[in-house]
Amino acid sequence: MGRLNGKIAVVTGAGRGIGKETALFLAGEGAKVVVNDLGGNTDGTGGTQIADEVVEEIKSAGGDAVANYDSVSEFAGGQNIFQTAIDAFGGMDILINNAGILRDKTLFNMEENDWDQVIAVHLKGHFNCTKPFASYIRETNRMDCRIINMSSVSGLYGNFGQTNYAAAKMGVIGLMNTLKLEGAKYNVHTNSIAPTATTRMTEHLFPAEFGEKLDPKYIIPAVIYLASEKAPNGEILEAGGGVVANTYIMETMGKYFGTGDDFTAESVAESWEAISDTTDAKRPFQGGDVAMKHFET
Repeated sequence: MGRLNGKIAVVTGAGRGIGKETALFLAGEGAKVVVNDLGGNTDGTGGTQIADEVVEEIKSAGGDAVANYDSVSEFAGGQNIFQTAIDAFGGMDILINNAGILRDKTLFNMEENDWDQVIAVHLKGHFNCTKPFASYIRETNRMDCRIINMSSVSGLYGNFGQTNYAAAKMGVIGLMNTLKLEGAKYNVHTNSIAPTATTRMTEHLFPAEFGEKLDPKYIIPAVIYLASEKAPNGEILEAGGGVVANTYIMETMGKYFGTGDDFTAESVAESWEAISDTTDAKRPFQGGDVAMKHFET
């Protein structure tokens, strides 16, 4: 349909699963695509040039794409991924931070390296790839760019055995919430998706009969929307199985205790129902909104 004609997109972790489907659909919409993938196992070890297969599929369908094999976990890797877009296509408009690994263990059994590697790929990986793109946007005054972070319901709500993964995936929400402010001058829209799909990383979590219903292709309409000129800014979309929902971080109205001696832990405990009452709950746009509430009470 050509909704992204002339746009240049980078998709990390695009050799398989959601990343691959995203790359294929972006190319189908007219975007030129950098297909990044280290080609490793789900735990981040090993490596193959699987990105070549996706590039060939895109080109066979009449699209334009180039492969990149750098690891998003390294700062130089993020710079190289960005430079691949500049060298191959002369610019960059869309970044989809999709690359990820799993090192699932309960916190009781988790080793330091399990934590560090997952944080490095997911959270630092978002920074490594976004930093050169953001600098480029400011230096060239390139307008209307789009950044899409891949979060997870594990980060939003928790999931047994995934403290490292959940922490990283909630971290990218914090990254998004600040980038939506810092990119406003250039009309950069930064959003996040929390996908539910059967991929190499999740197939063990779902019964076999869920396979078709949770095919990664049912994530893609939400991704394309967030990559388009109609994209909102600072939203978290949950997508999967043909459903798209919006997720908010809300704040209750709370209870004013004052600053006297009667403001104690006991008074907080006794007022817990009022503190937690969601009637008239609001959605702050930025941290300062919460601070102002304290002075207005």
